[in-house]
Amino acid sequence: MKSLTTFLMFEKGAADAAKFYVSLFDDAKITSESAFGNSITFEIQGQRLAAFDGGPDFKFTEGMSLMIMCDTQAEVDDLWSKLSANGGKPIQCGWVKDRYGVFWQVIPKILGQYLADHDKDKAERVRQAMFKMIKIESDELTAAYEGQ
Repeated sequence: MKSLTTFLMFEKGAADAAKFYVSLFDDAKITSESAFGNSITFEIQGQRLAAFDGGPDFKFTEGMSLMIMCDTQAEVDDLWSKLSANGGKPIQCGWVKDRYGVFWQVIPKILGQYLADHDKDKAERVRQAMFKMIKIESDELTAAYEGQ
């Protein structure tokens, strides 16, 4: 059987990053770690990831991000706070760069539902509201959706 694993090449700190990520999610776990501490595999919400210390030539960009679809605004708020802490950086439209340089999209599931609505006016209002946000706020999305 074929499998797909997201591989993250860090300048340094791969194991620390993986352990931090695992601490954010109830169902996450470390699945293996090299004896040298420079390679680690882990799982978040059933998604396998591998991380490795590759040296100074490796930097993350917005061209690759990890997207977390949250059920509630409380989940968005919690993850946003933890990912942006200690040197992380909030970015427009629900993106955040964590302290290890990895880009995340912390998104309430309701955003996808609203954007997929067949009423293009509703979807466009939501899209425009999202463009004005740093952290995505479900209440503001709902207000835009409802035309308020």
